[in-house]
Amino acid sequence: MERLEASTFFDLQEFSHRAVFPDGAPVWETLSNLRDYLEQRLSSSITGLSFYGVPLPQTVVLFEERVWYDAFEILGGDVTKGKFRVRVRGQETTEATVLYAGSVFMDPNVQLGKGTVVEPGALIKGPTIIGASTEIRQGAYLRGTCLVGDRCVVGHTTEVKGSIFLNGAKAGHFAYVGDSILGTNVNLGAGTKLANLKIKGNAIRIWTEGGLMDTGRRKLGAIIGDGTEIGCNAVTNPGTILGKRCLVFPLTSVPAGIYKERSVIGGKSERSP
Repeated sequence: MERLEASTFFDLQEFSHRAVFPDGAPVWETLSNLRDYLEQRLSSSITGLSFYGVPLPQTVVLFEERVWYDAFEILGGDVTKGKFRVRVRGQETTEATVLYAGSVFMDPNVQLGKGTVVEPGALIKGPTIIGASTEIRQGAYLRGTCLVGDRCVVGHTTEVKGSIFLNGAKAGHFAYVGDSILGTNVNLGAGTKLANLKIKGNAIRIWTEGGLMDTGRRKLGAIIGDGTEIGCNAVTNPGTILGKRCLVFPLTSVPAGIYKERSVIGGKSERSP
């Protein structure tokens, strides 16, 4: 019988939100509790903003628990390596959070970590928690009920809804992440789609060693174990469960099901779940 709890797929020791995963329950049950978790834990970083639901008219910096509209200089650097530098009143720091002009926050229910950067054209709805040194790129769309860890990337025209990114997870380009969990250092190639709704709209069921298991969820995308790499323009079907360090070839349509650790899916090296 497969072990389907979070510890099978993720090393949670360095994830500050490991409490979101219920002990002993199938890992997808986490998604059903996600909104409640966010609403209980969220401490807004942007209550000092004057604009919601419209693009920010100017770049602002969050530093030392206040919003800075001036007296800063953006020096730049690698965000996800914690090297994005800002000078605030002469003090150089990598712990300032930068919200570029043109980014949009639909409501104040957003928490942002130190050193995180939100680029122009990104749109974020709450409740959403984003960790430290994370890059929210131009045109990203976070539709709410999102938990994003440290050193992550939500990329250009990537849409995220009802999902979790563990530390170092990256969906850099043109991705859709719906009702899914990305493990530590997971990378989604450009154009990856994690489909979350069956065509017939029925509850999603998954074949396990013990038989067919009803997840109780009408929407369920993919659970992707630590270190898994998915190639460009791949699609996972609703209810895809990938173990740690799997490889998915580009242009692959991954059938729903449970795939063991280090599975290779697609191409000439395909191994079945």
